[in-house]
Formats: sequence, C-alpha cells, structure tokens
Amino acid sequence: MVPDPKKPPKPEVGFPSLSWEEEELATRPMPLHERPLQARVDVEMALIAQYHVRIALAVESFWGHRDCVDYLQGLVLSGYKEGEKRMGFKPEVLTALMTLVELHKQQFGK
Repeated sequence: MVPDPKKPPKPEVGFPSLSWEEEELATRPMPLHERPLQARVDVEMALIAQYHVRIALAVESFWGHRDCVDYLQGLVLSGYKEGEKRMGFKPEVLTALMTLVELHKQQFGK
C-alpha cells in the first residue's frame, strides 16, 4: 500500500526506539556506579536508618575511622544484637552494610 502524500503520517504506536539520540543522553538516569561516592554512601545510610537508626548513627560516627570496616563486617557476620536476641538483617540492609564496606575502602583505604 502506497501512503497518501496528502495525509500526515500516523504517529508510531508501541515501544519507543532503542536507539539513543544525543539530546536524550542528557536526560537518561545516571547508573548507580557513576554516581558520586558520597551520594552512594547517603543512599545506603538512608536505607539502614530506615530499619536500624542506632546502627546508622554508629556508622555515621565511625565513618572515616579505620575501625569502621571492622564494625561493619562484625555486624554482617554476627547479625544485629539488641540485648541478647539475635535478630539478623533484612536482605536490603545486609546489602547496604556490605556496600558501605566497599565504599569506605574506596574512600579511605580501610
């Protein structure tokens, strides 16, 4: 079927094109690994604070100190202890703690 030149073309329906245009690159979401280090730390700390405020405050006070990695690793290995009850961590909190270990090593060495 030959399109009628007098009629305007119909807009495309369905999924958008997978090709990237230069003007679209400026508005694409930034991948997590490209975010500034402090922004990544802030995201992980906010997640931890959502479930465990005291731990978030402790990590915040330890951040930058050489014992911070040991503290975080101790939490990961032993689980959260309030009194003597072992509670464990939600998977997203555990991931945030392990991510903070790596971010601390990147920023401070250990």
